Amino acid sequence: MGDFGESELAMNITSRSPQAAGATPVTSADAAAGSADRHSLRRLRRSILVTLLSGASVSVLVVSALYTDTTSIPTNTFSIGTLDISSTPTSAVLTSSSLRPGGTVVGSLQVNNAGSLTLRYAIRSTTTENVLAAAIDLTVKSGVTSCTTSGFASTGTVIYGPGDLGSTTGMALVGSSVQGAQAGDRTLAGGANETLCLQASLPTYVNPTAQNTTTTATFDLVAEQTANN
Repeated sequence: MGDFGESELAMNITSRSPQAAGATPVTSADAAAGSADRHSLRRLRRSILVTLLSGASVSVLVVSALYTDTTSIPTNTFSIGTLDISSTPTSAVLTSSSLRPGGTVVGSLQVNNAGSLTLRYAIRSTTTENVLAAAIDLTVKSGVTSCTTSGFASTGTVIYGPGDLGSTTGMALVGSSVQGAQAGDRTLAGGANETLCLQASLPTYVNPTAQNTTTTATFDLVAEQTANN
């Protein structure tokens, strides 16, 4: 009997140890009710999540339903104009191998604007020496009916001279090569041209140092656009 009583006491201690003294015993019904509550809470959370996601889907559908349209404007083409000055002849407007005091030589110069833009131009003259170049009197006219000695004397408008033929450092004859509109600049529309008549004469008195000398002049046509300049 003593052994049995000790064994029974041990069993009673083991069965009571999980429950605190004075606490209400948890029945199987209570446990089932708690499980049901937790299950209901999880279902409620899932229901809220599904509702939120469903609301987001509706919002996306509304945005994607807005009408849109596109139209194209093609063929936006740009072309750049051209500036192209040239002359006829291209060399030897004036020449003389035996110019004497009191002598005169004339020559015509056609200035061409082969480009599409309106241009203004100036003429500069650079010579190979200065003594004879300073002795020769050069005159340039526009509007000469016939570029001959008599035609030069009777018609046209002087746009340069009488003045030096040029200089070794370069001399402005007509207008200015400085950028922008300058006094004396000539204007030509795209595709247009004009003819100038040039006369070179040697006075009756010439500085003796100019005898037996030769000078060669290079005429430069310096052009620039007129638009925005």
